[in-house]
Amino acid sequence: MNTHRIALIPGDGIGVDVTAATMQVLAAAAARFGFALATETFPWSCQTYLDTGAMMPADGIARLRGFDAIYLGAVGWPETVPDAVSLHGLLLPLRKAFDQYANIRPHRLLKGVEGPLRTEGFDILCIRENTEGEYSGAGGRVHQGRDNEVATETAIFTRKGVERILRFAFDQARARRGHLTSVTKSNAQKYSMVFWDEITREVAADYPDVTVSHMHIDAMAAKMVMAPQDLDVVVASNLFGDILTDLGAAIQGGLGFAASANICPDRSAPSMFEPVHGSAPDIAGRNIANPIAAIWSGAMMLDHLGETAAAAAVLAAVETATGRGIGCRPGAHGTGEITAAVLAALEA
Repeated sequence: MNTHRIALIPGDGIGVDVTAATMQVLAAAAARFGFALATETFPWSCQTYLDTGAMMPADGIARLRGFDAIYLGAVGWPETVPDAVSLHGLLLPLRKAFDQYANIRPHRLLKGVEGPLRTEGFDILCIRENTEGEYSGAGGRVHQGRDNEVATETAIFTRKGVERILRFAFDQARARRGHLTSVTKSNAQKYSMVFWDEITREVAADYPDVTVSHMHIDAMAAKMVMAPQDLDVVVASNLFGDILTDLGAAIQGGLGFAASANICPDRSAPSMFEPVHGSAPDIAGRNIANPIAAIWSGAMMLDHLGETAAAAAVLAAVETATGRGIGCRPGAHGTGEITAAVLAALEA
């Protein structure tokens, strides 16, 4: 029997609720398909920051390194800890330390879910560069609080970083429908985005079977609203990918359906899986958070671990539940009710 070691970081707010729901489903999948999940919970959160002055212990990275995967519920409690502190204190350090440079966000309508647009064939895989670019953290502030205060934020793009995310995206396109759209703003950002466009053309020569399109971020935002069914794999920088994937989530029915994976492709370190709906402190612990994005993220984790049949069964169970109208509309069903419906479909 295969045993996979999973580090659980439930985090803040509804992260705790949806992590518990997800692990119920994944445990049932493990029992059905003959593998084991050995989990250890790390209660790092904004409360940890308030208690200790840090989002995680100094040896946090070292403690997580030996796991096969990391599952994160949600991070943030802006009423007590600024989002910039929680993000830069936990999530971004994990992505960078474990070289999780490929962020994967699937966007499609689950059975029974009605999105805000009338579209058929909507199935986009967004690939976001996850460790550099606009979120590199290079910059600073001087003369704070004075009239001559200055703030700088420098985006860092490396040839290695851009080329590897593009190759990852081309590989995904090759395995799907053979179409890649690279998103930049090279008409306005004449250094970093022109650089990205040039490397895209260079890499494309190694993938003659993949059709490549180049779009500016503003045009892509319009394209995703007007004709999302025309898109296959979309690749973008850290910032642009962040924005476009929330738009994609809106099209697929909302952040309650937004799953994601932070992948270290060479598997030299653990990858991390998380729903991207945030911690929603106002509804934490009230049994009303939708766990579907979290469970979908768990299915992506199983697939990454090589448990492909179990991953497919979990996602099929989610769609059986939503196909019956459970979990499709905000507030219509509680966390426990949705989880029970998915478990019933999985066991059936």
